[in-house]
This record gives sequence, C-alpha cells and structure tokens, in this order.
Amino acid sequence: MANIIPDGFKSELLKGSHNFKASGGNTFYIALYDTTLGPPYTTSSTVYSATNECSSAGGSNYPAGGQALGNAGVSVPSANTAVVDFDPEVFSSVTISSVGAAIYNYTSSTNLLVLVLDFGGTKTATSGDFTIQFPSPTAADGILRVA
Repeated sequence: MANIIPDGFKSELLKGSHNFKASGGNTFYIALYDTTLGPPYTTSSTVYSATNECSSAGGSNYPAGGQALGNAGVSVPSANTAVVDFDPEVFSSVTISSVGAAIYNYTSSTNLLVLVLDFGGTKTATSGDFTIQFPSPTAADGILRVA
C-alpha cells in the first residue's frame, strides 16, 4: 500500500475544516499501526480508526490514539506550492513494530483523517524511541503539499 491522502480531506481542506497554523491552529495527532493500514484505511476513509493500531499492552508505553504532532505550520518554499510541516515525532521508551501511521485532526469532533503513511515495511523499537522524521518542507518533498 502507498501513502494515502483521503478524498474527504481534500474537500474538508477547501471547506476550512483543517487549520495548520503553527499558533492557534488545530491539534493533529499521529497514530501507529502494527499489521496493516488497509483495512482500516482507503482513499474513501474519513476519520481516524483504532483498528490495527499499535497496542500499549505489555508495557510498551504506546498511548492509544497516538500522540500530538508538534509545530504544524504552513510555508511557501517556492512559487506555486504551499507545504505543511511537522517536527519529528518521538514515541519514547516503547516496544512496538509499525507498518505505518495515520495523521488526523484531533481538534475536530470526529477526528478527521488527514494522511495515511506507509513505512514501506515494518519498523521496530525495543525498549527505546520510535522516531518519525518527516521530509524537508520543500515543494518537492514536503509531507503535505498543495501545488
């Protein structure tokens, strides 16, 4: 499965349902998944799902629902392209294996889905940190781009 930008997110963006401002914007969460992203996710998905989410069982310290992403912000790194960027996200002292993640708008009452990330294989942390490093916020590489 490849990364997914849900169709619902595209229309929600135009309706003003998501605010990526670094100060005063919505709060976005990232949740990790351990077996498969589809299900629960397809291009027609609209909200966060706990199906196949990593578990906090066995003392892994993974918080159900994931955790808040830091420093959402929008920039225009080159003409004709706006980019959303987040700080790297660290799940500290966890024992988990994950195949991907979902970013969702925690501020919305229904946890609107923003983006589904496929890690391209299983990534593991054993009693350590699981870090998600987002790509540079450039017109060619930004995690979310509108061109």
